[in-house]
Amino acid sequence: MLRALMFLLPLALLIYAFIDCLNTPEDEVKHLPKVVWVLVVLLFPLVGSVGWLATGKERRRAGSRGGRGGWVAPDDNPEFLKSLGQEQARRDDALLKDGETGPERREDEPRKREEGDGEKDA
Repeated sequence: MLRALMFLLPLALLIYAFIDCLNTPEDEVKHLPKVVWVLVVLLFPLVGSVGWLATGKERRRAGSRGGRGGWVAPDDNPEFLKSLGQEQARRDDALLKDGETGPERREDEPRKREEGDGEKDA
């Protein structure tokens, strides 16, 4: 089992570093051109992979958007929260405009159904 792990772990590291290197935009690659980093990762799998992950890519802190936008959680997104408020307001307006869906009608509906069922049985 340990022998398999000693083979699979570096292989997984190589695959991850290679794909990460390919998917990284050219403007975020540091120290060497992107093509050179790809060759280093492929020719020297362990050293190249560790080198790429340690120094090859421009890293941003978690939570910083780097001026390119980025994903924002829905509860932190003011536009999303505004849209929720507008949707709720639309639903409230629709309920107010539709007078027949008021509480009085909802209370009367079961009585009418019961009375209608009683007339059909007779």
